[in-house]
Amino acid sequence: MANSNSGDSVVDRILRLIAAFPEGVTALQLSELAARAELPLTTAHRLVRQLAGHGLLEVAPGGSVSLGLRLWELANRSSPTLELRQAALPLMEDIQQVLNQNVNLAVLDGQEVLFVERLSRRGSVANRAQVAGRMPVHVSSAGLVLMANQPRNVQAEYLEGFSDPTGRLALADLRALLGEAAHQGYAQLAGVVDPDTWGIAVPVLDRRRLAVAALGVVVPLHEVRLQALVPALQTAARGIGRRLGESRESLSFHSAELM
Repeated sequence: MANSNSGDSVVDRILRLIAAFPEGVTALQLSELAARAELPLTTAHRLVRQLAGHGLLEVAPGGSVSLGLRLWELANRSSPTLELRQAALPLMEDIQQVLNQNVNLAVLDGQEVLFVERLSRRGSVANRAQVAGRMPVHVSSAGLVLMANQPRNVQAEYLEGFSDPTGRLALADLRALLGEAAHQGYAQLAGVVDPDTWGIAVPVLDRRRLAVAALGVVVPLHEVRLQALVPALQTAARGIGRRLGESRESLSFHSAELM
């Protein structure tokens, strides 16, 4: 791909343009989009026109730009989270039926936790976790339990680069939280993201006993019943792990038949 005067490639510029849409914002004016992507207006206009021609972006009559339906289609067609979500949803629904509160499914992506599914109902407590939303590992029970069940080199790299901009969490405290989550088999954080809620999460483990996902709930601070919540979550997480394993075995079997 040809580079711009700044040295970034066309792919770099396209990715910056698509990633410039903030969470919860469905459309931006071209000038704001260009500014957020740190692109010249003429460059942004040209790329938007090309991407819109392929359905990856959409341009409204008033000139506002939004992500295109084609982008969603391509992302979901072969996303590695699709299999996970399909395996998890029935068990997430069971948990929600019992608790009548928020149920989250998350994966680890670098130094952050990425939420790939969420179930909630009217009357549920506030839940800052949004589908396709991210949080730092250390502020989320899902993030802690995911990191606590990663290989040592992954944990070491994370801890080496850790910093808390708020200054509320020291490195020694983070180590203790990860150790506790690994030992107990679940992580819990009270009032960190929202002062009135308690987040509890358990790992979904693969055959190597490493976390491929985290299943969590967000409940009112005054209604925490760990003795009931944790076993229910762990049972559901084991079910998700089994469903994932069966799905992958089936895929391997059919692939071998085609060879």
